[in-house]
Amino acid sequence: MDASDTSSVILLPKQLRYEHFVRRVAATGEVWGLYRDGWAIGKTDDGALVFPLWPSSELARQCAVLEWEGYEPHAFALQELLDELLPQLENDGVLPGITYTPDEYGLTPSHDQLRADLEGRLRRYGEPAPSDRND
Repeated sequence: MDASDTSSVILLPKQLRYEHFVRRVAATGEVWGLYRDGWAIGKTDDGALVFPLWPSSELARQCAVLEWEGYEPHAFALQELLDELLPQLENDGVLPGITYTPDEYGLTPSHDQLRADLEGRLRRYGEPAPSDRND
């Protein structure tokens, strides 16, 4: 993703940034967060905790400002998000926050909605979704 792609994604409304996240993460198998001695955590306007996620290091890096200054983009596998992180976030009462920008919170879908959207996109790409596997 080059600088012009990053700039254009940041300008999208939340719902379109969410759709971009789902497409890109399903295509690359990679999810990005911000990390510095622990993961960056945000809050919604009503105080709910949020774990911000981005589809690229460039988009994550642009949000390493203010309270997240000094944090660095850190990648993890989509499979890790689906198998480990989403269940843990749900258990802890922490929402996923999709593609924050320096000026705006990201969309905070339910854990089930994010999982369904990612697994649906994986099926469209011909990849088996985790719930389709017999591991």
